[in-house]
Amino acid sequence: MKSLFKSKPRTPSDIVRHTRDLLRLTNRDDDKTAELTKNLREMKSILYGNSESEPVPEACAQLTQEFFKENTLRLLIQCLPKLNLEARKDATQIVANLQRQQVQSKLIASDYLETNLDLMDVLISGYENMDMALHYGAMLRECIRHQIVAKYVLDSPHMKKFFDYIQLPNFDIAADAGATFKELLMRHKSTVAEFLSKNYEWFFDEYNSKLLESSNYITRRQAVKVLGDMLLDRSNSAVMTQYVSSRDNLRILMNLLRESSKSIQIEAFHVFKLFVANQKKPADIISILVANRSKLLRLLGDLKIAKEDEQFEADKAQVIREIAALEPRDIA
Repeated sequence: MKSLFKSKPRTPSDIVRHTRDLLRLTNRDDDKTAELTKNLREMKSILYGNSESEPVPEACAQLTQEFFKENTLRLLIQCLPKLNLEARKDATQIVANLQRQQVQSKLIASDYLETNLDLMDVLISGYENMDMALHYGAMLRECIRHQIVAKYVLDSPHMKKFFDYIQLPNFDIAADAGATFKELLMRHKSTVAEFLSKNYEWFFDEYNSKLLESSNYITRRQAVKVLGDMLLDRSNSAVMTQYVSSRDNLRILMNLLRESSKSIQIEAFHVFKLFVANQKKPADIISILVANRSKLLRLLGDLKIAKEDEQFEADKAQVIREIAALEPRDIA
């Protein structure tokens, strides 16, 4: 007889609706957190599958549709600090997965975030909270997958904060902020090119002084790598030309070339070669290269990488030839 009264299995929509109710109550009643933790685990299992089964597309679509109704995401972000560590991890993975879920070929998350962009303000400010930084940071990076979100963050006053977040004393949080910063500058090419053109002066002033000239070795190493990736991207060609026409920028790169760290030297070389390859080098750039020619040729001659790399060797040989051929009379 017992089997007649078995409770009906909950649908993905039921679980989301119940979760939403619990999130509203959690703001006032901490006793609901155990139920909430259980629901989050179930939602994660639907989206990612488990040891016994793969995710079912229909169930994922149903969960996604319900989740982006009635501000479930906002409630979850607001309540995250009240949850235990495991529940926070599950919530972070749920939010990450939902950014990629398509329902009838549509990214519902993108539509929702377009009208709720202020949630990014909460996620970015999370870097100032040691307990929440890594969870909010992971959510933020997934939201940046949507171009509308990346543009909002790039154009916001928060962008300047990343130069400080990257240098926070907590290594894990600083590294997470660095990963988000890199994602912002790499993912959406046209949006990034527009941002860099509009904000060239302050952005590179901050980039040079706070990152490339940082006293922290890891900060310098990662910053010069990201700089190279940015400038070598075809969509940033106008910004690259502007950057390699500056004597102050050249001075910074030459200092990085002299670092004891082989990793920094190699990454610095990939940016330095752009100054040398520039066919319209300003007079003061030529002047600096000529004045430092013997030191540069010696330094470049000694620059080697562990693995044999034909492209690197060819680039280096070309740079050496260009510098050796420069004449003071080229300064016109």
